Amino acid sequence: MSARPMPETAVVPPVIPVPARTSTRRAQRRREIALGYLFLAPAVGLLLVFEFFPIFYGLYISSCDWRLRCVQFIGLDNYTRALHDPDAWHALLLTATYSAISIPIQLALGLLLAYMLFQPIRARELFRVVYFLPYITSTVASSAVWSYLYSPDKGPINAVLRGLGLQPLRWLAEPTGVIALLAQDFGTTVPPWAGGPSLALISLIVFTTWVFTGYDVTIFLAGLANIPKELYEAARVDGAAGFALFRYITLPLLSPTTYFLLIFTVIGTFKAFNHIYIMTQGGPGDSTTTASILIFKQLYELNRYGYSAALSFLLFFVILVLTIVQNRVIGRHVVYG
Repeated sequence: MSARPMPETAVVPPVIPVPARTSTRRAQRRREIALGYLFLAPAVGLLLVFEFFPIFYGLYISSCDWRLRCVQFIGLDNYTRALHDPDAWHALLLTATYSAISIPIQLALGLLLAYMLFQPIRARELFRVVYFLPYITSTVASSAVWSYLYSPDKGPINAVLRGLGLQPLRWLAEPTGVIALLAQDFGTTVPPWAGGPSLALISLIVFTTWVFTGYDVTIFLAGLANIPKELYEAARVDGAAGFALFRYITLPLLSPTTYFLLIFTVIGTFKAFNHIYIMTQGGPGDSTTTASILIFKQLYELNRYGYSAALSFLLFFVILVLTIVQNRVIGRHVVYG
C-alpha cells in the first residue's frame, strides 16, 4: 500500500520586527527638521511682513487711483501713463547717462588704486583706511559738505579757480551741458542734442566717485589677495613681467570680483537718491531728475501714490532686465579660477 502524500501548507514568511534604533532615528530626524523650521520661522516672518507684503501691497496700489485708499481700481492705466510720459523717459535716460559715466570711472579708478595699494609700499594700511572713509561717512553730512564746496559764491572750488585767474562755474546750479559750456569758451555753439550731460550731473558723478571708489578698492583688494602667488612666479620664470602679468593673470582672475562690482554698481546707480536730493533736489530744472527723484516728487510733492508706485515697479523691471542681460552677456566670460 502506497503512502498518502502530505497536504501542502502555506509558508508564512517570518515577521521581522523593525529595530527600535531605526524608529528612533526617524523620530530624531523629524525633530531636527521641525527644529530647523522653527529657527527659520522668525526670518521667514520678517521677510513676509517687511519684504513680500509691501511688494504685493505696492503692486496693488499701483493698480489703483490711490488717495489714502483705493478710490478706483484702474488696472494697468498707471503703467500705460508712465510709458507715454516724457518726464519718465527723460528721467530714465538721465539715470542711464549717470550710470554709464560713473560706473567705468569708479571701477577703473578702484582697480588702479587697489593694484597700487596691493604692492609692498609704506603706510599702505593708512591709505586703505583713508580711501574707505568716504564710503562709511554719513551721506547727508558728506553731501552737505560737497554742496558747500560747489557753492558758486563762497565755495572753495570757485575760490581756487578765481585764484588761478579762471572763470568760476555754477556747478550744481548749472543746467547747461559740459560740451556746450566748452563750446561757449571757444566762441561757438553746438546743437541741443550734442550739449552733453549737465555740469550739475557731472558734479554729482564726481561726488559719487569720491564716495564709492573706496568700496571698490576694498573689494578689489580682497580679490587680489585670492590670486595664488605661484602663478606670478611661474609667469616670471617664463619671461613675463610688468603689464603682461597684469593682463594675463590679474585681470582674468579678478573677473569674478569685477563682475560682482559691476552688478552692484549698476543697481546702486539706478537707485541713487540720497545725495542727489540733498545736493540738487533734481534741479536745476530737470537736469538731475533721475528715476528715483522723479518717483519721490510724484509721491510727496504731487501726491500721485498709484503713479509713483507704478514708476517704482517699472524701475525695478529695468534693473532686473539689466541684471539678467549682464548675467547672460558678461557672466559667461567670468573666470572662476
